[in-house]
Amino acid sequence: MTPSFLSLLQKVDTPTVCNAIEVAQGKRGFNDFTRGTMLCSDPAGGAMVGYARTAKIAAVNPPEEDADVIKERRMAYYRHMSEGPRPAITVVEDMDFPNCIGAYWGEINTTVHKGFGISGALTNGVMRDLGDLPEAFPVVAGSIGPSHGFVHVKEIGTEVEIFGLKVRDGDLVHADRHGALVIPTEVVPLLEGAIHKLLDTEKLILDPARSAGFDFNTFETAWAAFEASRT
Repeated sequence: MTPSFLSLLQKVDTPTVCNAIEVAQGKRGFNDFTRGTMLCSDPAGGAMVGYARTAKIAAVNPPEEDADVIKERRMAYYRHMSEGPRPAITVVEDMDFPNCIGAYWGEINTTVHKGFGISGALTNGVMRDLGDLPEAFPVVAGSIGPSHGFVHVKEIGTEVEIFGLKVRDGDLVHADRHGALVIPTEVVPLLEGAIHKLLDTEKLILDPARSAGFDFNTFETAWAAFEASRT
């Protein structure tokens, strides 16, 4: 990923990337995005972009395995998160969904992950310690809650599902307050140009609409130019 491409992805929101993927693919129907309403720890903080480092957790019930096994797996989890390509996003599926109670993402855990060089976290589970999370580490989560429950790591590096979005370890993810998506590998070389094309095309409607004297006739002319630019 080039520095200019990364910088662009960090500046635009997830709906823009969703639309730009369709521009790059030359058709509608892109489908690899979350469903439903998610919560963002820092709605004004912009997007997070990175290669997924995946895991699964659970928290409603105490772990049934030996304590040494649980500890060893937790350390293996942190080792996994500390490694791999950067930029990275931690993508954690809470297996208790939709009855999640364990806030895995609080002040300590987010600070540790940020220290590993990770750009943020995406989860269908719970976050807490709002106001105390580190800057420049957004969490997009399914809910907010006060307790960590019996949270423990169940799987590391496996495919996860977050609000209908399936994510494999290493997938390129874009997420913000709107939700998240996986950028298809085949469109990555085309996406930077597609985003710029999309933004230029949208200006054909937005600039006139924001100008004084905008009326239906102006709209009709602008819309014709907008439609022509998309063919």
